[in-house]
Amino acid sequence: MRTVAQLLQAKPDRIIDVNPDDTVLQAVQRMADTGVGALMVIRNRCLVGIVSERDYSRKVILKGRTSSTTQVREIMSAPVITVDPNMTATHCMQVMTEKRVRHLPVVENGTVLGMVSIGDLVRAVIEDQQIEIEQLQHYIAG
Repeated sequence: MRTVAQLLQAKPDRIIDVNPDDTVLQAVQRMADTGVGALMVIRNRCLVGIVSERDYSRKVILKGRTSSTTQVREIMSAPVITVDPNMTATHCMQVMTEKRVRHLPVVENGTVLGMVSIGDLVRAVIEDQQIEIEQLQHYIAG
């Protein structure tokens, strides 16, 4: 089973972030530009929160706020649930299920290394299972 560190190596942009003082409009535009569903909120190289499309829909749209005047810090989720780069994809999926989150920042000794999504993890588990199936087929076939 692959580790989170191995998954991050395969990702082109490991750290996609936003500042807590940025507007929600800037954050949503950054998500759209980079094709992601959540951004780490970083101030002075420290992870202070995470903001997702879900935060936007529930804390801006449904509350009648405007994305051009609301700041990220007003809607971000904090404290952040993080994982260690040595954790397996399966373990991260368990964390996501228990905590009901779709994105996990990867942090080692206080340093942000990147973020994995539920899609990254599902893809890794499926690929690992496919490799195992092929190995078993070769073993059975002799």
